[in-house]
Amino acid sequence: MASRIISLPWRPVAARATTPPAAAGVTRALLSSSSSSSATLSSASCRRTVAFHPPAPTRHNRRSYSSSSSSDKVKFWPFIAVIAVGTAGYIGLVNRRKEMPPPPRTTGAAAAAAAAADHQQQQQQPTSTTGDTAAAAAASPVFSPADTTVIFVLGGPGAGKGTQCANLVREYGFTHLSAGDLLRAEQDRPGSQFGDLIRDHIKNGLIVPMEVTIKLLENAMRESLDNNKKQQQSNNEKNSPVATTSAGAGSAGGGRFLIDGFPRKLDQAHKFEESVCAARMVLFFDCPEAVMEERLLERGKTSGRADDNADSIRKRFRTFVDTSMPVVEYYAAQAKVVKIDATPAPDHVFAATRACLAEKLGKDF
Repeated sequence: MASRIISLPWRPVAARATTPPAAAGVTRALLSSSSSSSATLSSASCRRTVAFHPPAPTRHNRRSYSSSSSSDKVKFWPFIAVIAVGTAGYIGLVNRRKEMPPPPRTTGAAAAAAAAADHQQQQQQPTSTTGDTAAAAAASPVFSPADTTVIFVLGGPGAGKGTQCANLVREYGFTHLSAGDLLRAEQDRPGSQFGDLIRDHIKNGLIVPMEVTIKLLENAMRESLDNNKKQQQSNNEKNSPVATTSAGAGSAGGGRFLIDGFPRKLDQAHKFEESVCAARMVLFFDCPEAVMEERLLERGKTSGRADDNADSIRKRFRTFVDTSMPVVEYYAAQAKVVKIDATPAPDHVFAATRACLAEKLGKDF
């Protein structure tokens, strides 16, 4: 009787695939049944028994829910992949740059055009410098301190600035410009675009915007200088010694200005000196507040000024202390301030003023 050998085919389990214990038991039972029913060799030495041995579990087929500790080692392949990708990108970038055509050489007509452009730019450089010079000249003061003398006259409201300026005009031929008078004249001028603004600021004891005040002062100075030139031309045409002598004070006054009540703030002082003319000195008439208030209330009875009332006077006091005193301190640091006590009678104050000016400017000022 022929013997048959039954061979059971077996395949290795795929990676990460595991055989549950129950399934393994069923498999063993089936294999045992098949083995007992199969034919065996007639000779005991030729008989073979087929046995199934499941593969030992490895780290690849361990269950994800196993509680056994993992002995996995650090995986280096992600780092190797990153390095490989970066290297490939760098090599690709280098190759693309090598494939780009080189920049064209500047030869022939192109070189001549470049040289012409450079030469033209060099020729335009002096024009730019000239433009800068013109801009600097436009930003310089309108009047030169060498030809025009400006004296600021400062003091609290009611200190007697206007009275002393009138005495200096009569005695020495100065041109008196009162910032307050110019503002009041502008607010009453028909068609003035600043009339309402000036009126509201003066009534409330506030400082009018400096652009308005500085422009009014500049126009008044220019008008005075123009009138002085016309007067000199007229005197030269007449060629009269008497006229020349009498015009001496007026001629001096045409270039010498007493600016009363200005600047009220430090930025006004800076702006005026930058755009109009630098100040030669400052006359500061110092007076106690009580004396100034008494003078203003007395003046208000006949002046008709809207700001000669108790409320406006107090506001003007506070404004002067807060904003104008820093101006006095600024010029005092430059040794340009002449401080005069304005408490005595006007004649005594003028005598002190004249002595201070002679000491500061010389006897022939």
